[in-house]
Amino acid sequence: MAMGQVNTVDARAQFSEIINRAAFAKERVTLTRRGKEIVAVVPIEDVKLLEALEDKIDLEEAREALFEAKRKGTKSWDRIKKDLGI
Repeated sequence: MAMGQVNTVDARAQFSEIINRAAFAKERVTLTRRGKEIVAVVPIEDVKLLEALEDKIDLEEAREALFEAKRKGTKSWDRIKKDLGI
């Protein structure tokens, strides 16, 4: 998949075209300011995939935390506050 670059000054004039490139051509377009990439316009499918991957990672981390809690035990909120002196 191609990744185009457009500076923010030109992006203002090409906004509709940039949206169409992402939506219909499935192109990722990065916007730059002073030569530095600052943001990307990407197809919604890319966003949905990223969110699904993040959800999978979150689920794996939650399962690991539950396993660790069962293995090591937990502390009550009152105990944590007392340990912190609050």
